[in-house]
Amino acid sequence: MSGPHDASRPHPVTSRADDLEAIRAVFARRLYVMDTKRWDDYGPCHTVDVVSESWATGGGAPEVRGREQLTAAIRATLDGRVPVTSVHHGHTPLLDLTGPHPETGEPTATGIWAMEDRLWWTDDGRQRWLHGWGHYHERYRRVDGRWLISHRRLERIRVDTGYTDA
Repeated sequence: MSGPHDASRPHPVTSRADDLEAIRAVFARRLYVMDTKRWDDYGPCHTVDVVSESWATGGGAPEVRGREQLTAAIRATLDGRVPVTSVHHGHTPLLDLTGPHPETGEPTATGIWAMEDRLWWTDDGRQRWLHGWGHYHERYRRVDGRWLISHRRLERIRVDTGYTDA
């Protein structure tokens, strides 16, 4: 008799609640490792073919494709020539399991997360800040039994910026 962890099965059998909690966990892990600048742990939160559409709002390319390219882009943004301290929060997710991926057959899901971020950096000797609000629109895929982020689009509702008074 085959059990839920039988090695011959392509994916472990999980409950809807287990899948949704695993998606929440990978989202939270991504924010944590990004804010703590644990770059070796950032890429593994994503599929190898991840697409991120979070860059155009900052004047960058419309999208970044690939796990390594996304890790390099976010690292350059937060830990590059001008280091940035960041705090990202994700709230009130709307998650939906959406069925098998059409090409791979892997389970998929979508999510919308209310988000808020705060960033601080030094510009010409003054501390600058950004406070933003919006929504992450994401897609997820379970690969080798792990839920990973496969697509992200950030839609900002409001962004306030300024300088800290010295």
